[in-house]
Amino acid sequence: MTNTPGLARRLGTVDAVVIGLGSMIGAGVFAAFTPAAQTAGSGLLLGLAVAAFVAYCNATSSAQLAAAYPTSGGTYIYGREQLGPWPGFLAGWGFVVGKTASSAAMAMTFAAYAAPPGWERPVAIAAVVLLVAVNYRGVSRTAGLARIIVAAVLAALAIAVAAVWAGGGATLGNMPGGGLLAHGWYGILQSAGLLFFAFAGYARIATLGEEVRDPRRTIPRAILVALAIAAAVYAIVGITLLAALGPDGVASTAAPLADAVVAGGWGWAAPVVRVGAALASLGALLALVAGLGRTTLAMAREGDLPHWLAAIHPRFQVPHRAELVLGAVICVIIAFADLRGAIAFSSFGVLVYYLVANLAAFTQPAADRRYPKVLQVLGAAACVVLVATLPIEAVFVGLAVFAVGAAYRLARIRRRA
Repeated sequence: MTNTPGLARRLGTVDAVVIGLGSMIGAGVFAAFTPAAQTAGSGLLLGLAVAAFVAYCNATSSAQLAAAYPTSGGTYIYGREQLGPWPGFLAGWGFVVGKTASSAAMAMTFAAYAAPPGWERPVAIAAVVLLVAVNYRGVSRTAGLARIIVAAVLAALAIAVAAVWAGGGATLGNMPGGGLLAHGWYGILQSAGLLFFAFAGYARIATLGEEVRDPRRTIPRAILVALAIAAAVYAIVGITLLAALGPDGVASTAAPLADAVVAGGWGWAAPVVRVGAALASLGALLALVAGLGRTTLAMAREGDLPHWLAAIHPRFQVPHRAELVLGAVICVIIAFADLRGAIAFSSFGVLVYYLVANLAAFTQPAADRRYPKVLQVLGAAACVVLVATLPIEAVFVGLAVFAVGAAYRLARIRRRA
């Protein structure tokens, strides 16, 4: 590690849990069930269970590693320390490139709900500028805004679920739709791959390890608490959607929760769902920007990205150059890119990131071990299986982006030599 200044430890357990929830209970809870139903029908509930179990395996690996390495960077640092510079770089590169594209997509998702027609891109750019400004002012401001957003999103979800059940629009007879296994195990695994990324936000807690008080206790606890709450929320929403619309109805709409609310007879609650979806996108974007800045900081400290990105603001104690550069890149992607192509790599990158985390945790000594090795084996195997279920185009895009990253690192190594 370099001797660059450290970040201030200002976050407690509740702050860390809220930032994790802001990442996991994002726009995915309003939209991820549609593609999952298309691939698995009512079997998406099994896919959700598989995704939650895989997330648990990966979360225990991240928690165990974060307790041993309470610094910024997450799996980038864990991979470097346990497996070597190249695995760490691949994890960090995949996270930074993939999540930068995801940030642009999340900003556009927010704008789709909040902007008038034709103004989506300017509103998305304005949202990025606003959240970068919040992050720039310090991690305490980030945590404070995350609390407000998460509370509002959970309230919107509670109103939506109540509207469906109390309004009489839900019946358990709608759920089977041919049976849980009607689409086969491949469809269930593909739905698990789609739903897994809704849980992946707990990694944001680990990337903030340098800013958490008592990190060896706080980070593992916050990761598992946030994951448990998110899994419960997704299960409740998934059951509600299937009971209201049936698997075919969920598969055929881009806004399943809003449609379920209307079917329940509480039409007045539909705007509440739209506001909740917009805020959820904003909350996920806020956490993404924070996590990206810290991972970029760690990579710059080690020389895998330009060292001037490792600067820390003397007053606000944030990696301000990294956050400003990333914010500018996200805005450029929003302004010019076809986001459907830009985010194709993200799913691939996230699974590689967690594959490295599981392998790194597997190699930890007994003194640092908190969970049995079988969880790391299952987590790593599941990452490989879920990659195999991704669309082939996403796999090719992912391999190409990793090849570019490897060439970039080789060029920096040769220049330093």
